[in-house]
Amino acid sequence: MWKTTAKSTLPQQLRLTDPGVREQLEALPASQVLIGLGTEGQPVCVDVDGDSPHVLVCSASGGGTSTVLRTLTAQFLHYGGHALVLDTKRISQSWARTLPEVTYRRAIADIHDALLGLRTEFKRRIDHADEHGETADLPHLAVVFESAGHTLRQLARQWDKARQEGEPKTSPAVNAYEELLFAGREARIHILAGAQSYSAALGREQFSSVLLGRVTARTWSQAAPQVSTVPKASTHPGRFHTVQRSTAHPTQVLLMSETEAAAWANATQTEEG
Repeated sequence: MWKTTAKSTLPQQLRLTDPGVREQLEALPASQVLIGLGTEGQPVCVDVDGDSPHVLVCSASGGGTSTVLRTLTAQFLHYGGHALVLDTKRISQSWARTLPEVTYRRAIADIHDALLGLRTEFKRRIDHADEHGETADLPHLAVVFESAGHTLRQLARQWDKARQEGEPKTSPAVNAYEELLFAGREARIHILAGAQSYSAALGREQFSSVLLGRVTARTWSQAAPQVSTVPKASTHPGRFHTVQRSTAHPTQVLLMSETEAAAWANATQTEEG
């Protein structure tokens, strides 16, 4: 276990090369991903098979959103998971582009098709569960959604232009995203969404873990209305608040470089270790 000072402050940084970090990561169950370190020296984690199947990360531009998503994705891949990266910025998760278990989509039309494909994959996994009684033998699938709010708006606009008479008004890709938020856990499909600010389209109610960095009070009130007192934002690199239930945990997030993330992802272990 890592320790902080007697004053219970956060460390200045948390890196994969720090003493004990690799060992702590290896000791976690496959269903848990490490977000970072709290003020008491405790690991702050998300259990995607428990009550927190999806994670929302919000911070201003340059605030570390993509870095957090990178670190979480590498942990999914480390335990044999798969990832679908939806990245209209085209370079936000480039470290993962050539990894064998990663599918990378950048153009809006391709992201549209990928989300429809996810709906098909979800049904396949549910059919598998109905036949075999479980999905534990299926790999976790992380849907890494960069600039999620902006991309959802682009998907809606694209559909408005492309849809034919008689087709539904709402984008089927946006509908697929909403369905996966609602029921993805049952199929071991998990959305890791990043955004600079909160929008209703993101679907806050389905995110049991929300990471907030350098965001406005308005974003706090929208993304984490259950927190009565808004903490002061920090400009310190890697400093977030992890909101789970009604508690906001000050967190120094684990930062993996692109090289470290790719290496960790490639050092695949089975879920049994």
